[in-house]
Amino acid sequence: MSPQRTYGSTAKLLHWAIVGLLVLQYAIGFLMPDIHRGMLPGTPMNIHMSIGFIVLLLIVVRLVWRITHPITPDSSLPPWQQTSSEGVHWLLYLLVLATTLTGWIFASMRGWTIFLFWMVPLPRLVAEGSALGRTIGQWHETLIWVLLVAIGTHVLAALMHPFVYKDRVMQRMLPGTNRVQQ
Repeated sequence: MSPQRTYGSTAKLLHWAIVGLLVLQYAIGFLMPDIHRGMLPGTPMNIHMSIGFIVLLLIVVRLVWRITHPITPDSSLPPWQQTSSEGVHWLLYLLVLATTLTGWIFASMRGWTIFLFWMVPLPRLVAEGSALGRTIGQWHETLIWVLLVAIGTHVLAALMHPFVYKDRVMQRMLPGTNRVQQ
């Protein structure tokens, strides 16, 4: 499929759904009690893990959609902005994938059965007590912060377009806009 010049409704829906769920994830994650040896996941942890699984599904769909519906970088951008924009987008996809998977691995290593909204049990990705699972699971907290920095960078860069560069690049992803870039 040849690259499109603007994001379609599906890409926008996936983008903003993931944004909303990540905001919710960070809020729940920061409000949850610390995890201690032998504790079982309570309601906040179950909600956090369920939303994390939904984010994982959506980011996989978003990746597949992005690969099968490529977007041409805005031609008005200098080459360094086109390259850095592409790089940050792919980094965000990778970080969301890694953060959700390391969280799931961490829960699996603790021996927790993850129920998708208390209904559907999800498989464990590693054995309870797995040394590899513990190591990978410990990356989860670091990745949370790295993802937050990448998101902040992305948001700052997006806001520079209407307020500093005075262009309409950000409109490509805003809901309700279907303007084709020149």
